[in-house]
Amino acid sequence: MIKDAFYRSGHPAPQLGVSPLSWVNEVLHYLGAGTSAQTCLSEARQAGFQGVELSRIFPREPGALKQLLAQHHLQLVSGWHDGFLTERSVEQELDAVHNHAALLQENGAKVMVYGECGWMAENALDVPLSTRRLLPENQVAAYADRLSRFAEALFDQYGLRLAYHHHLMMVAETLPEIRALMGACSPAVGLLLDTGHATAAGFSYTQLIDEFADRICHIHLKDVRLDRLQQVRATGMTFNEAVLAGMFTVPGDGGIDYRPLAEFIARSGYQGWMVVEAEQDPAKAPPLETVTRAQRFVAQHILPVNA
Repeated sequence: MIKDAFYRSGHPAPQLGVSPLSWVNEVLHYLGAGTSAQTCLSEARQAGFQGVELSRIFPREPGALKQLLAQHHLQLVSGWHDGFLTERSVEQELDAVHNHAALLQENGAKVMVYGECGWMAENALDVPLSTRRLLPENQVAAYADRLSRFAEALFDQYGLRLAYHHHLMMVAETLPEIRALMGACSPAVGLLLDTGHATAAGFSYTQLIDEFADRICHIHLKDVRLDRLQQVRATGMTFNEAVLAGMFTVPGDGGIDYRPLAEFIARSGYQGWMVVEAEQDPAKAPPLETVTRAQRFVAQHILPVNA
């Protein structure tokens, strides 16, 4: 099975990475505008992280990226892929992912984050969260079949485990939607556990651990300011407005209880990466200070249980 081969492949024991989202936003390009890859990587290393996820400010040539990461003694953890399997064939998606998957493979990554960007309205991140376009139930099985075959091919061709990202405004946001999709997919499709997106979608991340522990192959440590979440939902904000309002933050700065996650890491033998991630305005949340505080929080409250 893919999952067994993935864990036998020498993937390291849990290590802590950081997303460049604390420095630059992938959608709102004016957040962190002018920040260089050198600044991001040097500060990530200074804060005590072992790896980073891919960013738009990093080189896309495999050798150049490898050299840059080596300068800062950092590993490439993973990278987000805009997937369109609600609309594309498996063959079309494999063509679309090739350069990205090859970049991850050649830089030592073992997982690829898959975000389903099909079926969304073109401006989905700029419409109220309550107006999300839902995938009809009668289309889930066919979508899951394409996703499963794509995940199998991704692993066979690039050695990458697909980590499906449940995400606000996308196909799988709520717990019932995640259940339906995971239930219809083969074990080749792994699950990315995002503590912040679960909370913002209205359910506890612990339910994903309870139901899909053996599918979890990647973890995003994102916190939520619960008062801001309530405001976002009450006033009909969009996803991007919620980001600008500070709904998301780094672990330790919000209202999420991470003790169940620490217990899961300890008892499960989880071998993937944990990634500190928060979409914030770097002008309001200075990156080095913010991610350093997050690194210390994770080291004190999540990692020791596994020691």
